[in-house]
Amino acid sequence: MREVVGVDGSEPALEAVRWAAVDAWLHRRSLRLVCAVPQAPEPAGPGLDEIKAERPRWLSEAVTAARAAAKGMEFEQVLRHGMPGEVLLDESQEAERLVVGTRGLNEVTGVRLALGSTAELVAMRSRCPVVVVPDSAGREDARTGPVIVGVDGSRVGEPALGAAYEEASLRGAPLVAVHVWSDVATDEWFGPGSADWEAIRVDQERVLAERLAGWEAKYPDVSVERVVARDRPVRFLVEHGAGAQLIVVGSRGRGGITGMLIGSTSRALLHCAPCPVLVVRAP
Repeated sequence: MREVVGVDGSEPALEAVRWAAVDAWLHRRSLRLVCAVPQAPEPAGPGLDEIKAERPRWLSEAVTAARAAAKGMEFEQVLRHGMPGEVLLDESQEAERLVVGTRGLNEVTGVRLALGSTAELVAMRSRCPVVVVPDSAGREDARTGPVIVGVDGSRVGEPALGAAYEEASLRGAPLVAVHVWSDVATDEWFGPGSADWEAIRVDQERVLAERLAGWEAKYPDVSVERVVARDRPVRFLVEHGAGAQLIVVGSRGRGGITGMLIGSTSRALLHCAPCPVLVVRAP
């Protein structure tokens, strides 16, 4: 079993490497550090040769960072030709987990990019679970806080629940199971202002309890806090993720469309979550 992490010479990528090294150690996996060498268009873009020549140095820096984060581990380092997103998607076919930073460097210009390129691409199309690691992942509470899982009440969310319990157990962390409903969604059924919020809350607490029942028996060592709230899911998870070490979400929710590998909540979290986000693909 192996974990794969993308390397692109940026500090966010090095933060992702450090996180992946510890994560691979916890899961007893090997770690494969992958750096893509883009094929040059004709004519070659400005500085492309220089950027290509830097790849071995980027890998060397990544190995140093990984060894400092998880001493005693062996790391495989690989240079592969192709665009970063496509290379990592190919790697995902045989990986247990794929880890990327939230921001990276443009493959040709070397300009730092916001999320929306490689990280979003692999989160949407990866064949294995993906962790997107923000710049702030190295802070102290990122290693000691709880694991948070978003529970939407559907069966397609079961893989995410299982992954969240496993992460909490391995890390010796409490688990916060969050089930959030929106007044916008409720108004679609009952009409604006007509909903009985107390009755809805009781019903949603029942839904959450049912979804957790089997997992609590399987992981008796995990302390679970149940949270049911009327809020927008992304806003609530971002606010409460500030002190967490990991947020776990499914790739599709109840409103997921067949063929779409990542839903709107998961996608939005990748842009703004204050801690690493694990996206677990639904079957």
